Amino acid sequence: MPPLDTPGEGLPRADYTPGVRGPLSGVRVLDLSRLVAGNTLTQHLADFGATVDKVEPRDGDTLRGWRVKGVETAWKVHGRGKRSLCLDFRHQDAIPLIRRLVPGAAMLVESFRPGTLEAMGLAPEELLRLEPRLVIVRISGWGQDGPYSRRPGFGTLVEGFAGFAEMNGFADREPVLPPMYLADTIAGLTGAFAAMAALREVEVNGGQGQVIDLPLLDPLFTALGPQAANYRLTGKTKPRTGSRSTGAAPRNVYRTSDDGWVCLSASTQGMAERVLRSIGRADLVDDPRFRTNEQRVAHGEELDAIIGAFVGQRTLAENVAFFEEAEVTIGPVNDITRFMADRHVRARALLAEYPDEDMGRFPMHAVSSRLSGTPGAIRAPAPRLGQHSREILSGQGLTEAEIEAALASGLVSAPQEATP
Repeated sequence: MPPLDTPGEGLPRADYTPGVRGPLSGVRVLDLSRLVAGNTLTQHLADFGATVDKVEPRDGDTLRGWRVKGVETAWKVHGRGKRSLCLDFRHQDAIPLIRRLVPGAAMLVESFRPGTLEAMGLAPEELLRLEPRLVIVRISGWGQDGPYSRRPGFGTLVEGFAGFAEMNGFADREPVLPPMYLADTIAGLTGAFAAMAALREVEVNGGQGQVIDLPLLDPLFTALGPQAANYRLTGKTKPRTGSRSTGAAPRNVYRTSDDGWVCLSASTQGMAERVLRSIGRADLVDDPRFRTNEQRVAHGEELDAIIGAFVGQRTLAENVAFFEEAEVTIGPVNDITRFMADRHVRARALLAEYPDEDMGRFPMHAVSSRLSGTPGAIRAPAPRLGQHSREILSGQGLTEAEIEAALASGLVSAPQEATP
């Protein structure tokens, strides 16, 4: 495929670093999951050096089908640093082969509907018999038990059910779902932490492997904060208030004179007072409507009108410069164009361009947590489907004859040009 047009050129150029050691070097992860939550979880482990063996069906992980102009952009991000084994799950020998992959693995991640793993003959008890130290992460929409456990578990349903959509948007409009996979991403991050906690129990405390029940629902609801307590105290649900916070004020987005937007947050008493003084309204510091945070929240519309009038007289750049000089917590509302061009983003190499067979150079975010002693790294591009089938099977003790038989039977697939 010829290189695509490349808006946002000028990003730092980076190379993959296959040989660099990470803090999770030596940790092998067997990834049977699909879609975003599991792939996000194992992507973070791979970034820090874990060997992630992705077991994919014949048509590949679902993310491979999420293409933009024919390019698997989601897979290229969330599949980076992993190895791919292409396996026909419907083949009669699929389950015996998966069993052979388990011994020696530190973790197994799956996202089947609850009960599927058991139906496959791979119940947690059996997996732990094969590898007593195994950490098993079971991703689902609603959890492994409960009345809704068998329901489809897409993040969209969870974002509605948990109350996020009802809180999001404006009072006179419909509830708003996030335009990205929020529930899945939060679950993936939560699952990576939980898996490492369970791994520490094995490696440091001398414990045994165990099962992590990771629904999409629980982490997202946790991220919504004290909604239940607020309701108990007030008897009211959180109203949709757009970008205005119901917990602190002032906090909103404000239009600038050049039709840009800035976001301002003054979550502390001192910062709120600094905002009022900086716009020439020191008289409002002791105004009964704005004296405390609770009063400011109650009179949020009035406060936003005052701040918005001030911001609306200046351009985006002028507002940012003015409020930064006043040490007020304000920033631009960026689109991806401005974000990619930002000097801070470029100075910290938050985005870099990596070699890519489809696009020539593929812009991709860096490892998000920066360790000073053993930093993470992007060791390899996302693999082609089945690229490492031979390598993975050989590493688990299958003979060359067994591997050839698996390929000939259609149980396993590997591209002819695959390389280790």
